[in-house]
Amino acid sequence: MLTRKIRSGIAFSLVLAFVVMTGIAFYADAPRMLAALAHFRWEYLPLILGFTAFNYGGRFVKWQYYLKRLQIHLPIGRSLLIFLSGLSMAITPGKVGELLKSYFLKRTTGVPISQTSPIIVAERLTDGIAMLGLASMGLLLYRFGWEPLLVLLVLGVTGIILIQNRTLSLALLERGERIRGIARAAHWLRAFYESSYILLQWQPLLLAITIGLISWSGECVALYFVYHGLGVAGGLDLFIKTMFILAVSSLIGSASGLPGGLGTADGSMLGLTRLLVSTSATLGGAATLLIRLCTLWFGLLVGVGAVLLFRAFPGIDATPIEGDDREAAKQHAHISPLDERTAALTPSSAHTGETTV
Repeated sequence: MLTRKIRSGIAFSLVLAFVVMTGIAFYADAPRMLAALAHFRWEYLPLILGFTAFNYGGRFVKWQYYLKRLQIHLPIGRSLLIFLSGLSMAITPGKVGELLKSYFLKRTTGVPISQTSPIIVAERLTDGIAMLGLASMGLLLYRFGWEPLLVLLVLGVTGIILIQNRTLSLALLERGERIRGIARAAHWLRAFYESSYILLQWQPLLLAITIGLISWSGECVALYFVYHGLGVAGGLDLFIKTMFILAVSSLIGSASGLPGGLGTADGSMLGLTRLLVSTSATLGGAATLLIRLCTLWFGLLVGVGAVLLFRAFPGIDATPIEGDDREAAKQHAHISPLDERTAALTPSSAHTGETTV
């Protein structure tokens, strides 16, 4: 079952995380790295976590905006729990586990997963473009690493243009519906496209990218204070390097498809830190471990907490549907393959108390 695959994926991710952290420790000379961490200015830790939380706050604003675009209404507290629950799946391969948000939305509002999953795609796409924007100044100054980032930008823009070409997209969908094997998925493919078309129109796209630039700058500031706390002199030059390092390593980690970018994001950050900030492997290793603990693993902890809170309120699934909304729910009562598969993403205890095998 898909549940077992997700569980196996998470178990593999935890093993991979241990291997990566151990590798960094050995590379950075573990005793010296521990000494560097001991001398870290730990009074910066609340500030670092605060700027990480600022990033989550900005991304939540984007999430709310996307829900409004799709005319999905629910209380802000409930919406926040659903949004944060996606962080618990950060270490699933390719972050596919973030579809848990769409599953929780379906349980709460009755809106099919095929209609809300484009939100996750739009989030990843606009975050990626925002990261390219944050890296742009460094690309101009340091003149390396731009080739793979240009490829990612071209692929993203090409996808947006294709989705906005409604005539071509609908024609492709109609052709696909005639192909055996795709016909069963025709309903949710069309619903997925319609939501994608709404979310990726140029005005909401530019607004979402702007929000992404602001929110992800929070994690850039967090990394800045990690370096500063390890003894690196502060200033504008360090901040520009910080933006470049965080953005490029995050993009490489996302492009790798590995859970949480484990290995790829860490290795990129360590290498770029040694290249641009300090030649010390010890400082690079300490900075990499600290920022990953304060972003990836902090987010995972917040996400697990959100899932537990969601489970703690059984009535959260019982949102009444009235009037026109009731008719819309009847029209979308079809269960798509995506809905069936994504139901298995949630932990078994997040259901009605039954145990998933």
